[in-house]
Amino acid sequence: MTWQWLALAGLAMVALIMALGLLVALARLRARTAAEIAAARDEAMALRERLDRLEQERRTPTQPERADTREYRITGLGEPEPDVPEPARPERAAFADLLLRESVIRLGSVGHGVRRAMSAETRNRIRFEMKREVKRARKQRRAEQREAYRDWQAQQRADLRESA
Repeated sequence: MTWQWLALAGLAMVALIMALGLLVALARLRARTAAEIAAARDEAMALRERLDRLEQERRTPTQPERADTREYRITGLGEPEPDVPEPARPERAAFADLLLRESVIRLGSVGHGVRRAMSAETRNRIRFEMKREVKRARKQRRAEQREAYRDWQAQQRADLRESA
C-alpha cells in the first residue's frame, strides 16, 4: 500500500514539475511577445513621425523654380559646331567582362537549344514526322506515276488510231 502512495506522490511531483515548466515557457513567450509588440509600436511611431514630416514639407510652399534663361534655337547656321566630348571608353577589364558575359550567355542559350533538340522526346517527334512525310511523299509519287502511266497509255492508243 505504501508503494502505491509513493508512486502516486512521484507522479504528482512529475506533473507539478511539468506544469511549472509550462508556466515558465508561457511566461517567457509572453515576455518575448510583449517586447516584439513594443518594438513594432516604436517602429510604427517612428514611421508616423516621418510621414508627418514629409506631409509638412509637402504642404510648405517651396521656392518657385527659376525660368530657364537659355535660348533654344532649332538651327545654328553659320556657327561652329560645339566640341562634343568623345564618349567614355570602358576600361579593358570592364570591356573584357562585358564581352565574356555576352559570349557566355550566348553559349548558354545555344547549349540549351542543342540539349533540348537532342532530347529523346524531340528526336522521337522528329522521327515520327519524318516517317509520316516519307509515307505521304511515297503515296504522292505512286499517284503521279499511275497518272503518268494512264496518260502514256492514252497517248499510245491515240497514236494507234491515227496510224490506222
